[in-house]
Amino acid sequence: MATMKAVRIHSFGDPSVLVLEKLPVGQPGEGEILLKVEAAGVNPVDYKIRAGKYPAVKQDQLPIVLGRDVAGTVDSVGAGTDGVKPGDSIYAMLGQDRGGYTEYVIVKTAEAAHMPAKLNFVSAGAVPLAALTAWQGLFDHGGLREGQRVLIHGGSGGVGHFAIQFAKARGARVYTTVSADSRGFVRELGADEAIDYKTQRFEDVARDIDLVYDLVAGETQQRSWSVLKRGGTLVSTLTEPSQEQAAARGVRAMRYTAQPSGAQLKEIARLIDAGKVRVIVDRTFPLSEAAEAQRYIESAHVRGKVVLTTAHAA
Repeated sequence: MATMKAVRIHSFGDPSVLVLEKLPVGQPGEGEILLKVEAAGVNPVDYKIRAGKYPAVKQDQLPIVLGRDVAGTVDSVGAGTDGVKPGDSIYAMLGQDRGGYTEYVIVKTAEAAHMPAKLNFVSAGAVPLAALTAWQGLFDHGGLREGQRVLIHGGSGGVGHFAIQFAKARGARVYTTVSADSRGFVRELGADEAIDYKTQRFEDVARDIDLVYDLVAGETQQRSWSVLKRGGTLVSTLTEPSQEQAAARGVRAMRYTAQPSGAQLKEIARLIDAGKVRVIVDRTFPLSEAAEAQRYIESAHVRGKVVLTTAHAA
């Protein structure tokens, strides 16, 4: 039986619980692809799961392989996978039942899309979860349209740097809160107003906002109600906003979790290939250093994404 290297956790804890192991390589069923993984994105949700702080993953589900982003080469396909063939380069956001910190993974065709032609595997591996999170937050839940004003809290990170670019590509005016040393970075991505959250009050700069996209939560979310125009929307990836506050101010508010979507990844690939969206990779680590990668995103001020590379990509 063919085997592969994969990083799993058998218990919750600090990064030391990430263990590199040998596991059997799966076989693709109907509507499935066996992907030879070249790169896998590392996201905050990964270390939250590892630490036991993600309610959807409980102790009785362990051991599991972490990671939701993958890019690689199609090794083999099951029945009903029209449009995808061995040798194709694809990227995908995996469902919660599989992990990307591995050399091979089963991908469902509905999760996958052909990689943007402009990207290499490392850059493509940085895209799926963060980009889909931004896309769904801004458009599916936030309803952002051309000419509207959006305030993005935490614009320099993985999700934020995509959100800025998607909003600009849609024709919105973009305000974002970042640290002082990231103001130039987010302006290069297209932000119209880069607000230093330590020295400026965003309420003094951003007014009559149609959509607050909250990637920070806490006090920042609470202060955001005052900048929304009546009929506006507050969307959070973290904390469920107060429905009482929303009703009192005549706005909509919600928390959501991103879902895999090959169809949306196709749209995102078109924007990347058209030069309207750049993918920023802060740092890469080999698969064997997944623990170090997680320590880095937990402790550093990451710009863009962190990516694991497999031996295939070496």
